[in-house]
Amino acid sequence: LGRYLRKRYGQKDESIDNLSTYSAIDITAKFVLWVVLFLLLLDNLGVNITALVTGLGIGGIAIALAVQNILGDIFASLTIVLDGPFEVGDYIVADDKSGTVEAIGLKTSRIRALSGEQLVFPNKKLIEGYIQNFKRMQERRVVFNFNLEYGTSVENLKRVPEIITEIVKAQDKTIFDRAHFAKLGTSALEFEVVYKMAVPDYNTFMDTQQRILIEFYRRCAEIGAKFSIPTPTVLIQNGTVVEDDEVQKDKIIPKKILDGKSDGVVKPV
Repeated sequence: LGRYLRKRYGQKDESIDNLSTYSAIDITAKFVLWVVLFLLLLDNLGVNITALVTGLGIGGIAIALAVQNILGDIFASLTIVLDGPFEVGDYIVADDKSGTVEAIGLKTSRIRALSGEQLVFPNKKLIEGYIQNFKRMQERRVVFNFNLEYGTSVENLKRVPEIITEIVKAQDKTIFDRAHFAKLGTSALEFEVVYKMAVPDYNTFMDTQQRILIEFYRRCAEIGAKFSIPTPTVLIQNGTVVEDDEVQKDKIIPKKILDGKSDGVVKPV
């Protein structure tokens, strides 16, 4: 069994932890097999093995209760090896932590985070939660939004989706989905673009996205389409900042921007 697992799962990685896992499985399987053969031999020799089996059963229960957490992690390790939710070298996200799997051991698995540190996860905790395996991503769906300012001409509202469509379709390894003027926002005209990358590689995606954005910015400047910039405001009354709930309570009506000293003046920040 151990040799089969090494051949099936161990070709990609010959780390000590993985070899230890396969060896432990091999030893456990051999131990169980020899115990069964020994009991069968005693039975054939006429020895009453009922009491012996009962004793083994009680002892096994006591041991299992004493080391149930360890056994849980070991069985979780077997589940990971046999079921294969991830393998060494896969980039995964688990429990809001992400990184590349370095080793799958009997009790724990080690993941190298992007920031450089090594994360150690109990195997039981890994299989009990959700795992995102980015290594097995076949294509990457990309959604990005941008806003244009109110006052944009109707002609440009029609032209902008056409421009972004042309740009995305011109890129290598992209599959264009849609581009729409999606919403009349509270302070901006909102657009949404969706496309897919035919390859999952993150660096390829970022290079493509950068080319799209630079070219889109240039084309928008050519036609005079201006992006909306959120401008927060602060309401000042008697030199004190007035919170939103106080505005509603006192029904304070902002005046035109004057010198910043009058009551109810709105000052941009």
